[in-house]
Amino acid sequence: MLEIVVKTENWERHVRVSAEDLAGLVRRIGTDGDRYLVVHRIPDLPDVFAQVWHKAGGAYTLEHRDGAADRHFQVIVDGAEAEAVIAAMTGWARQENGWGAGLEWSLLDMGPTREVPPLDLDEGEREELEGRVREVLVGGYASRAELAELAEDYLVTADRRPVSREQAEALVDRIWLERVAEQAEWQGETDPERLTRAFGALREAGITARENFTCCRSCGQSEIGGEGGPDARGFVYFHTQCTDSAAAGHGLMLLYGGFDDSSETTAAIGREVMAALEAAGLTVEWDRDPGRAITITPLDWRRRLIG
Repeated sequence: MLEIVVKTENWERHVRVSAEDLAGLVRRIGTDGDRYLVVHRIPDLPDVFAQVWHKAGGAYTLEHRDGAADRHFQVIVDGAEAEAVIAAMTGWARQENGWGAGLEWSLLDMGPTREVPPLDLDEGEREELEGRVREVLVGGYASRAELAELAEDYLVTADRRPVSREQAEALVDRIWLERVAEQAEWQGETDPERLTRAFGALREAGITARENFTCCRSCGQSEIGGEGGPDARGFVYFHTQCTDSAAAGHGLMLLYGGFDDSSETTAAIGREVMAALEAAGLTVEWDRDPGRAITITPLDWRRRLIG
């Protein structure tokens, strides 16, 4: 799989696609509502991306940017040369040497870089804002765009909006890059990756398994039924408040059950969940009471960023 995320005009988001799937997405674009895709690497880095726009019957407009306005390039490729576009984008995704060779790239004039004014916050507000952004970032599920939206809105009151979108993005990018540098030192599989592996096994066994699902237990219980297939036997999930707790070092609570609402099915699903977690190398606390949540503890919450 390529370590990329592909986003399309029609709001699809594809994480870690194969080269064949990327090629299929490039070949597909061209119709109204599905004319472009944007690709960034995992983890996402500010102003590092490749993108392509195409309207059926016309040329491909291929661009890539390498971190700054003076590193943003474009090339126009004949509409019959989709394979050249695919080769370039695949090479970019793999970070191959010379991936863009053979194409006549030109530097795009993006205009002057806008200076972002410093935040006009007192020390307490700044600490509160950065603390919340870091808390959600360490959880590992939010994108840079979602974190910027959080930062922009977090201190808003009825008569005051102290953080602009540009200031929020600058704050998030700084904290994001600190985490990217930190996770570069991590070795091997982390506990959140073991959890993802266990949830994948549960889905294959017919249990709906969702990470960081909804904002709270009430919403999760009301919405989880719509997440699985018609043959799903039960479910397991944790919501964003559980994620915050895990990121803060307090372990992770999992909610589970059967879709028939019986205690027998709930207990059986709980046993399957526990077995899958233990098979993935996680430590589980559960007294087999179907009325009690399953807890993973101790838990070293180091979830690698995607974006």
